[in-house]
Amino acid sequence: MAWVLGLVGQAAALARGDVSSSELVEESLESIGRQESLGAFRVVRSEGAAQEALDADKRLAKGERLPLLGVPVAIKDDTDLAGETTPFAVAGDHQPAKRDAEVVRKLRAAGAVIVGKTTTCELGLWPFSESESYGCARNPWNPDYTPGGSSGGSAAAVAAGMVAGAVGSDGAGSIRIPAAWTGLVGIKPQRGRVSGYPQTDPFNGITVWGPLARTVEDAALLLDVLSGSHPEDVYQVDAPVTPFAEAARREPGKLRIAVSFRTAFGVSGKLDPEIREAVERLARRLTDLGHKVFPADPDYGLVGLGLIPRGTAGVADWLESLPNPRPDHRTEVEARIGRVVGKRLLPLAKRMDPHLRRKVGRIFQFADVVMTPTTARPPLRVGAFDGAGYQRTQSGVAAACPYAWTWNVLGWPGVNVPAGFTRTGLPIGAQLLGHDSDEATLISLAAQLEALEGWAERRP
Repeated sequence: MAWVLGLVGQAAALARGDVSSSELVEESLESIGRQESLGAFRVVRSEGAAQEALDADKRLAKGERLPLLGVPVAIKDDTDLAGETTPFAVAGDHQPAKRDAEVVRKLRAAGAVIVGKTTTCELGLWPFSESESYGCARNPWNPDYTPGGSSGGSAAAVAAGMVAGAVGSDGAGSIRIPAAWTGLVGIKPQRGRVSGYPQTDPFNGITVWGPLARTVEDAALLLDVLSGSHPEDVYQVDAPVTPFAEAARREPGKLRIAVSFRTAFGVSGKLDPEIREAVERLARRLTDLGHKVFPADPDYGLVGLGLIPRGTAGVADWLESLPNPRPDHRTEVEARIGRVVGKRLLPLAKRMDPHLRRKVGRIFQFADVVMTPTTARPPLRVGAFDGAGYQRTQSGVAAACPYAWTWNVLGWPGVNVPAGFTRTGLPIGAQLLGHDSDEATLISLAAQLEALEGWAERRP
């Protein structure tokens, strides 16, 4: 099982000649086929990936070396891949993309072999990856439960060992929530770190693309590969001084870590006692590592006013860009809110950014990292909201996942780390939240926790 090597290990084995890209890709495709019932993939590129693996083997034989040359990975089905459609789980008269998205271009430039596109929900709206038109993804730890959403297919593919790393996107927790519910590391990068082009301002600044992997080092390597702006991107940040992969290999130093269980104003939801226990246990582990750990809550203020116009207007815009879309009723309601209210309030939402960053950012005067639960509930059952209306679905998922979305409004980085399991064997996550552009601190701290916790050895 070559996937056990991870992205870093597979790249090294390929460079040494211990294994061929064709062997790795064949094993990945076999695993995808064998576990088809998990529904992780919407598109499997059997022929294309096999050919790309042969090409990678020729390049390796000639001495070419790239970060992921010959390594199989997966992308989410909100990302353009030339020759494939991008329905984003919405039925419609879709045409194959003519060009790769910037994320795909960067993966190809690093030598990666893309084996397929993973399952999601309509326009990334929900923390489950189910749609009437394109099926549902299931959790490898227990297929009766969701792997989360909206990057649930990517999370399921990594957790089940179909690939060692996959790309997701995160507009309100859509990388971190699936990572929490499948026992993975998931990084939501700083806004502008990873280009969403041809989406130059994806969901009006709340959505970013990032990695899902079993280990911090693998996730950091994938983030290095994905990082970089396109000239037309609305948000752009400077490249990191040192690679994120190096941050995963260095000690974080002694940090001040604020532990918070508070949710933002207007969001209610009872925190599951097992999740609280898991986060408190991680806090004790961090204390054992020498960090100063203490309870403290960010002052979120009216941060929700920065989310709703962006998200609803983004859904309306994306839906309008699709050819003859046929969404379900909940997506249409969200789009209608975006057209009627969201677009009118969008300028105000963006003007609030400096105020919200100052208000929430005060916690970083006395803390280096904020740790919270990633979700309030363990994984939901598949089909938990089948047949439900918009209001019931929205209130239900808001109660289950009230912790992640605030950092999307701020644009700052966050990392999910595995925090253990429920008594019934379902994964639990905690998120490490950082200040502006400080992915490196979060990655170093997560790697230190991983060395102590050994979560990479736990598999479904």
